[in-house]
Amino acid sequence: MSTRPTEPNHNIILATLRDYVEQIVEEGLDGLPISPASLQREPSPRPAATPRESEDASTRPPTAARSETSEAQAAPSAAGTAAALFAVYPGLEKTANLAELRAFIGDCQRCKLAKSRTHLVFGVGNPKARLMFVGEGPGADEDAQGEPFVGRAGQLLTDIIERGMGISRADVYICNVVKCRPPENRKPEPSEIAACQPFLWHQIELVRPQVIVALGSVAAQALLAVKTPISRMRGVWHQARGTMVMPTFHPAYLLRNPADKRLVWSDVQEVMKVLGLPAAKRGRPR
Repeated sequence: MSTRPTEPNHNIILATLRDYVEQIVEEGLDGLPISPASLQREPSPRPAATPRESEDASTRPPTAARSETSEAQAAPSAAGTAAALFAVYPGLEKTANLAELRAFIGDCQRCKLAKSRTHLVFGVGNPKARLMFVGEGPGADEDAQGEPFVGRAGQLLTDIIERGMGISRADVYICNVVKCRPPENRKPEPSEIAACQPFLWHQIELVRPQVIVALGSVAAQALLAVKTPISRMRGVWHQARGTMVMPTFHPAYLLRNPADKRLVWSDVQEVMKVLGLPAAKRGRPR
């Protein structure tokens, strides 16, 4: 008796592919032909080209790839001015310190992340720090405790700051692009990033750090208004509204790829040079 082969479950296949693409995008692989979101639906068939379209395509010059330099130059207009961002939430511009900003945010319900969060994770550290670390968003431990970078990735970040840089974690300022945990630790969606962006930029304006370390692709791309993979941005100085930005890998990525700690250590050393910090006697982070 023959049995009919079981047909593959396309939803499972698409979900698996989506998870894989999201992982390798986070890890900085360049040259992906599609985004993870495009795996959520089957593409519509493209109609056959007309003779005129085929002729035009054969004579049309290839489009030049946009350079990283042009992306960086476009960043200020893409991110918008501070006044335009603050206009999204009238009264935000009147908050004169971090405590007032936190009070203004309140029990935020401005995006759908509010429905699933336990605690809003605002930020922590020296309100006048010379060095700021900006991550992606809270994880499970951060959501439970209401403080950024307190889980395994946070412990590694603390090791980078204290063992590697030779300064206290309390002397820097640490926050995230979004203040509420995305469900299942997924990446924040553009609308969620946009909802929190005025608060992030006001945090930066109030702290006025000399250097920002952008941890991971989400933070770097949000601050610089580019789509360049983190693997191409890290180790190179950028500017965001007059503030020096050093993109590097997220500590969570380093937990999965410990061999790349040496790259982050190289980035951290560049930050230390700019801040005039002496080489740490205890050596690089473990």
